[in-house]
Amino acid sequence: MSEVPRESPLLGSLLQAFFAEHLPAHRRASPQTVAGYRDTFRLLLRFLARVSKKAPSLLRVEDLDAPSIFAFLDYLEQERGNSIRSRNARLAAIRSFFRLVALREPCCVSVSTRVLAIPLKRTDKRLIGYLTRPEIEAILAAPDPSHWSGQRDHALLLTLYNSGARVSEILTLRRRQIRFAETNFLELNGKGRKERTVPLWTKTARTLKRWLETIPDNPEAIVFPNARGAPLSRDGAAYILKQAVDRAITTTCATLAEKKVSPHVLRHTTAMHLLQSGVDIAVIALWLGHESIETTHAYVEADLKTKEQALDKVAPAGKGFRRFQPGDKLLAFLESL
Repeated sequence: MSEVPRESPLLGSLLQAFFAEHLPAHRRASPQTVAGYRDTFRLLLRFLARVSKKAPSLLRVEDLDAPSIFAFLDYLEQERGNSIRSRNARLAAIRSFFRLVALREPCCVSVSTRVLAIPLKRTDKRLIGYLTRPEIEAILAAPDPSHWSGQRDHALLLTLYNSGARVSEILTLRRRQIRFAETNFLELNGKGRKERTVPLWTKTARTLKRWLETIPDNPEAIVFPNARGAPLSRDGAAYILKQAVDRAITTTCATLAEKKVSPHVLRHTTAMHLLQSGVDIAVIALWLGHESIETTHAYVEADLKTKEQALDKVAPAGKGFRRFQPGDKLLAFLESL
């Protein structure tokens, strides 16, 4: 199956170098990137151990040749039900590892080359999903403020909506990153280690001030902990949002039942509402922490309201465009010059 020597290097030492040295020191990868890559290799090693009947500690580089990686990618889509985007993200992690393998192990260059040649799968470009203002208001009103968890959930959801932050940015938010002054704002550490500040509405600032009274007065304290004081997980945040959505559906906003609502949809909602309020697209890109403004243009494509306003400025088919006709006073003024 492979052209490398029979006894190609064991994966263990290479993976250790990848996670303990290459990612943190050479690439200075963020904790989120390291966690994503870790999960990829946990899935990959379990899959290969099942298929090859080898213990993960006995797997060698040749066991990860291109056919095995293709089989793993098919497994992700067909058995685990992962989306194409998730499949591509897993492949990106594997490619990153094999770039290091090619540098460290010349005998494995042929395997590395074949794996690095595996293409990303093209995805359908779908319109961005977002919530209307009544829908987001119903979700924010759903948590029960008489309980500690309800106060936390309301503050968490309101902060997500106000900031448009990625859920990972909010779940790792620490007390020192919230600034109350003449202008209230959050200091966020985003994707690609980009730092940015996001202003807080007066309502959000008041809510956060009340919530901070219930957690330890420590600059490093996690702002939105779970019941044990540890940071909430992504699944925990998704569960909190699902509970709020379910309650909103049964009480005030049945239209939410037709939508798939995730923490990332709240981020899309923030961007769309900023756009509909007339905020410049470049400002929205800075607000969201997008590396390229091209990413933010997707919200323009999905904003039907803006398109309708543009359409109203165009004459219907079959009718001529209205041309400017100066009034008598204007003509008199021009003639008097």
